[in-house]
Amino acid sequence: MKILIVGGVAGGATAATRLRRLSEENQIIIFERSGYVSFANCGLPYHIGGTISQRDKLLLQTPQSLKSRYNLDARVRSEVVSIDRVNKSIEVKNLETGAHYTETYDKLLLSPGADPIRPAFPGVQHPKILSLRNIEDMDRIIESTKQENDFVVVGGGFIGLEVAENLIEKGKNVTLVELSPQVMAPVDIEFASFLHEKARGKGLKILLQTGVERFNATGEGLEVTLSNAQTLQAGAVILAIGVRPENTLAKAAGLAVGVTGGIEVNRYLQTSDPDIYAVGDAIEVKQLVSEQPVLIPLAWPANRQGRLVADNLLYGNTHEYQGTLGSSILKFFELSVAATGLNEKMLKKLHIPYQSIIITKGHHAGYYPGAKDMVLKVLFDPKGAILGAQAVGEEGVDKRIDIIATAMHAGLKVQDLQEIEITYAPPFNSAKDLINIAGYAAENILNGTLKVINHHALWDYQKANDALLIDVRTKEEFSRGHIPGAINHNVDELRALLPTLDPSRKYIIYCQVGLRGYLANKILSNHGFDTVNLQGGYHLWNKLYPQNN
Repeated sequence: MKILIVGGVAGGATAATRLRRLSEENQIIIFERSGYVSFANCGLPYHIGGTISQRDKLLLQTPQSLKSRYNLDARVRSEVVSIDRVNKSIEVKNLETGAHYTETYDKLLLSPGADPIRPAFPGVQHPKILSLRNIEDMDRIIESTKQENDFVVVGGGFIGLEVAENLIEKGKNVTLVELSPQVMAPVDIEFASFLHEKARGKGLKILLQTGVERFNATGEGLEVTLSNAQTLQAGAVILAIGVRPENTLAKAAGLAVGVTGGIEVNRYLQTSDPDIYAVGDAIEVKQLVSEQPVLIPLAWPANRQGRLVADNLLYGNTHEYQGTLGSSILKFFELSVAATGLNEKMLKKLHIPYQSIIITKGHHAGYYPGAKDMVLKVLFDPKGAILGAQAVGEEGVDKRIDIIATAMHAGLKVQDLQEIEITYAPPFNSAKDLINIAGYAAENILNGTLKVINHHALWDYQKANDALLIDVRTKEEFSRGHIPGAINHNVDELRALLPTLDPSRKYIIYCQVGLRGYLANKILSNHGFDTVNLQGGYHLWNKLYPQNN
């Protein structure tokens, strides 16, 4: 059988090597438009910043290594320009010579990836306006850092934040422009606020709710005009607004495209043509929680799909792709922020009922040196099904989100998080991990013994219920900053103060991160008071509203 693969990197290269491991009989040809068939595209920003010092470390396989080890025919600088489904052939353009030729196929796999979005801003074609998709793009950005000192990054997603961080690490002046009210869309605003604060501390200027209007060339570089009429001067601009699925080839061939713009595939990764399959960033997949069609341009799904599709190409449709949670993580200077499943914004948009719990705790035992605070948020439905989770901190974030993603795949309820045995020794963990505590707290919420609200609901709840806001930290902590309108009653003195409180009123309780607030809540509720806890405490509130303390 002759199998042609359009596109290398994660999905295409994984499928090709799996196909060869399964059989020596088939002819396999990979066509890659760039000059590199298999490279670590997630590592590109870190070579720009110098963390990955050797460029060759990013090159996972070359045409020569794929030939010698796997007997694969990998053709770089080769662009597939059309598909003839009737005659089962493709037209290929050799980008080195300009020559066109055809190749026939028995089975065809599309793995063209996604293209950086490049809106039609006036002046956007200027050669100093760059993007980052492949090795060649990386080389151009590195060359620009040798000549320029002032950069504007447009877009606050993964690529935008990683590139901005690495430019700062190289000593550059960087301004990041983001149209939405926060960076990193997969997490909710309270978690993005940690990134906003970290950026300020590192000298990275972030302009939120700000768009780009146009670019103008100047003698020194570029003038960037923003939606607020402000202008920025830059030696170079990095566009990182997002990506769109590369569906041009598929659409021209008459293959079905989904509502998201991704190539439509069935559960076997088969397109509307039974002899053509597709994987990676170019395809539309099912989000496992919402069961909605989505685009999830991440490396893990592409690699998983590449392995599965190889089996289906050879043996018929035997392996189903279940869908994608969208688990993701970002390193941003010393911080890590990660998410899986749906966030609160998406749950609201889809009208899915949910509750949440927010826990702040050290990533290992507090008495062992070096404990770093981590904030974990778990979202769940009224029956306890886990809908998503987010975490931010300096250490241990990946571990907690990976555990919750595993629990979601296994169909565990949020209450089951109490039962997960997590390895414990003081350098690694606490005897009660954040995961376990999230399970305990969620159980309390579901059985009605604990009522909570989040920061975005604070003022509306207070106004609607004429609720009194009580800060249960120490007087010293209260004096250093507190939520406006709060009164201070130290949790350790609260029982003695009960006669001074009005049992007919409702109370909102908070402390620094949550534990003392929970204890104060139990003291008051056990004495018949109507109480609700503010999740995340003053620590999280101060991240969201640093100018209002």
